[in-house]
Amino acid sequence: MESWRTLARHTILERGKFLTVESHTVQLPDGQVIHDWPWIITPDYVIVLAETTRGEFLCFRQTKYGLDGTSLAPVGGYIEPGEDPLDAARRELLEETGYEASQWIDLGSYRVDANRGNGIGYLYLARRARQAATPCSDDLEEQQLLYLSLDELKAALATGEFKALPWAATVALAIPHLLFDGWA
Repeated sequence: MESWRTLARHTILERGKFLTVESHTVQLPDGQVIHDWPWIITPDYVIVLAETTRGEFLCFRQTKYGLDGTSLAPVGGYIEPGEDPLDAARRELLEETGYEASQWIDLGSYRVDANRGNGIGYLYLARRARQAATPCSDDLEEQQLLYLSLDELKAALATGEFKALPWAATVALAIPHLLFDGWA
């Protein structure tokens, strides 16, 4: 199968480093040309589910502007320009929780919208996390750090308490690694 080709692009809206909207002219493999294909550019990001040395999982109960009420969320944040995704994951874990982890499992990288762009999410499971510093988060939302057992984590996933798809996907992708050590 052949890929679509971008023939032209122009910026429609630019809102700093967090959002750019472009209009693309694309050509399909059969030669058909589509004008005004919307494309959204947002920063790439990391999501980290961290397991402490005591077997507890670090999650936040927090609010987000785009969600109703509160939600559970793993650690996460944007990747800085030129930063390696794993380095960003380590940085975010330390900044948001004060924890460092000795084992990192790459759960994959995923684009949220296959047709319109958006940032790529790099998902990780951090194991054997231990307190190394005082959290120094610059997040805007109010949040409470929780320590969940594996059963509480699974129940929260099953009942929809992780209200954003990247958060739920990270937890869901991590669970087989937690249940079946050496999962590949």
